[in-house]
Amino acid sequence: MTATDLSIRAVSAIEETGPNRRPFRPSMIVLHLLLIFFGLLMAMPFVWMLLSSFKPLEEIFRVPPLLFPEAWTSENYAAAVEGANFLQGFGNSVLVAVTVTVVSLITCCMAAYAFARLRFPGREVLFLVFLATMMVPQQLTIIPLYVIMGQLRLVDTLWALILPAALFNAFGVFLMRQYVRGIPLELEEAAAIDGAGRIRIFVTIVLPLLRTPMVALGIFIFLGQWNSFFYPLIFLNTESNYTLPLLVNQFKGAYSSDWGALMAAVTIAAAPLLIVFVIAQRQIVEGIALSGSKT
Repeated sequence: MTATDLSIRAVSAIEETGPNRRPFRPSMIVLHLLLIFFGLLMAMPFVWMLLSSFKPLEEIFRVPPLLFPEAWTSENYAAAVEGANFLQGFGNSVLVAVTVTVVSLITCCMAAYAFARLRFPGREVLFLVFLATMMVPQQLTIIPLYVIMGQLRLVDTLWALILPAALFNAFGVFLMRQYVRGIPLELEEAAAIDGAGRIRIFVTIVLPLLRTPMVALGIFIFLGQWNSFFYPLIFLNTESNYTLPLLVNQFKGAYSSDWGALMAAVTIAAAPLLIVFVIAQRQIVEGIALSGSKT
């Protein structure tokens, strides 16, 4: 057999299997079945919540349990909206989550660029101290933070939730710093030779290259603020200032609870999160995957 025949057979084998096609293995079937099983298992609480929001109270606690309601009803959603100042709470949550997300992205990117590119005394020590704050539980800082908000007369206002979260985010600074360090320095040097200053370099070169991690970080911040319960519970006293987690908690009484309205309220509160995740899931995956390749 000549070398030409060997080459022809090799090319034929590549065309039959494809450059990216993996050989079939029975273990892959088992792996996919396990992933499907555990995926359905993790989705069951949400499916149960969604279907229970359309059930009358007697069907929610029926034994044996019913997955699908026999008598579909929308009264639970009407009770959820009318039973509390739900629309006002929804607006408060949107205001807090969106404001904190936008301001945090700006401050995190600016701080990340400073830690990654600017040279100043004590930069590394300051960055380590900055990261060390991530290991401090929020319960330890809530008292001095409450005192500060009280002196600023911001207790029982939405600003008490917005300012601390928007102006300081150690995780966001760390994540964005990893991306900034991955941007070729030659791009900034070329812009500096053309006469661009630090601000122009940051706005016109660095920020456009940070679009994917900014989307991922923005989603993480939005989800965290939307689901936040601890800080609103401490700082907010007036019901008109309540966010959704506090309003949802009102449906759970000390001796009895309106479980149908509670299921409907949680479903309404979770709907924006699902929409955001479905729309931006590709950016979330890319942001997490790329962050591991930055040094």
